[in-house]
Amino acid sequence: MKELNNEEIQALGEELVKVFKSIYDPEIPVDIYELGLIYDAHVSTEGEVKILMTLTTPNCPVAESLPSEVEEKAGEVEGITKASVQLTFDPPWSQDLMSEEAKFELGLL
Repeated sequence: MKELNNEEIQALGEELVKVFKSIYDPEIPVDIYELGLIYDAHVSTEGEVKILMTLTTPNCPVAESLPSEVEEKAGEVEGITKASVQLTFDPPWSQDLMSEEAKFELGLL
């Protein structure tokens, strides 16, 4: 398999953002990207993506299912050979991580 160049990696990153924006926290009507739950997504030249994400709280009701859903949907992006999600609570999620759009959507602006 050929290695991906920077443009291809950038394009995959943009596709991943679309995927993240299609996944919603079931308790909050805002997608996980705008909520600031995705801390990082690194695509390697081999097409592997490592996603660092958090949850709104450690005892979040979707703590089991949401990371799995992110991993599964990211892995379905054409060009991604493998997707893995690492969950972290450092730094802990706060409303400061939300986009302006998310804050507006939730009436926080």
